[in-house]
Formats: sequence, structure tokens, C-alpha cells
Amino acid sequence: MPDDPHSSVADAQRAARAEAQWTAFAIVVIVLLAALAGFAGIHYATMPQTRVETANPSALHLDGEFVESNLGSAIETDGSVTVRALGQQYSFTPQCILVPADTPLTIRATSSDVIHGLLIEGTNVNLMLIPGYISVITARFEKPGEHLMPCQEFCSVGHEGMWGKVRVIDKAAFGDLAAKNRRLSCVE
Repeated sequence: MPDDPHSSVADAQRAARAEAQWTAFAIVVIVLLAALAGFAGIHYATMPQTRVETANPSALHLDGEFVESNLGSAIETDGSVTVRALGQQYSFTPQCILVPADTPLTIRATSSDVIHGLLIEGTNVNLMLIPGYISVITARFEKPGEHLMPCQEFCSVGHEGMWGKVRVIDKAAFGDLAAKNRRLSCVE
């Protein structure tokens, strides 16, 4: 029996309808995903963080958590290490942060003047230091070594020279140094 011309037209129409339905479905999915991404972006941009800590940038050097004698690394009572750092044009204080390997760290930092960035190369540590706010991140370095710590936010002329470093040492050696000094940095 020869091909029925009416059935091939009907098949073509069915194929066109199916193609149109799948195209509509794909467009709906794309629009839905774009709407969800837009909502999430706007929601998180307009909603405040659950916990915001502030510091007076004009009085950081006078009292409180970020006075110069309190900057650097210190062992907490639970065995973790807290690092306090300050960014200012055009340096970090301390310039070199000393931390133990294989130990939970909490890095607390702020800026005294303009927005700076604290990036520790080769890790997932990337903080934006905003005057008036305390930035906090947790980290852990698995093995001893050195990491560069550039400012990755343009902070004015001289920004390219704003570098620091993080020196990761053996946990036992860090403990010995911490027994002698309350706050540690690479230069004592």
C-alpha cells in the first residue's frame, strides 16, 4: 500500500506540535530559573546579615579588640587559634601572620580607613575589610608553608604594594612560641 499523503501531513503536524510544546516547556524552565536567581540575588542584597559586628574605625588604635598589642595570632582556651588583623593604606598589621598547621582558625579583621581585601593565595580565604565592620572567616591550613596575602580591593594609589603573608608552621612549634608570647606574628 502506497504512503498515504494525509498521514504524512498529520505526522508532520504532530511533530510540529510536539516540538512547539517542548520549546515552550524549555522557555518556561529558563524563565523560572532566571526568576529564582533574580529573587535570590535581590533578597540577599537587600536583607541584612544575621550577625553584624561593628567597630569604630577612628578609634581602633585606642582601645578594643584591634589595638596594636592585640593583633596577631593567639591560642584560645578550646585549642583553636584566633587571628586579628587590620588593613590600612597601604599595609596589613601584622604584616606577616603566623599560624599553626592543622588547627581551626578564626580570622577577624577590619579596616581603619577605606575598603581593603584580604586574600590568602592558595586557600578559600577572601575577606572584604570595610571600615566600621568586622569581617570574620574560619580556615584551616593542612601543612606548613607560606602564602601571599595581597589586598585584592583597589584602595588608592599605592595599592599594588599592599602585600602581607601568612606563615604556617608546625603545631608544636606554634604552641612553644605561644607559651612565651600571648600574641604572635612572624616578627617578634
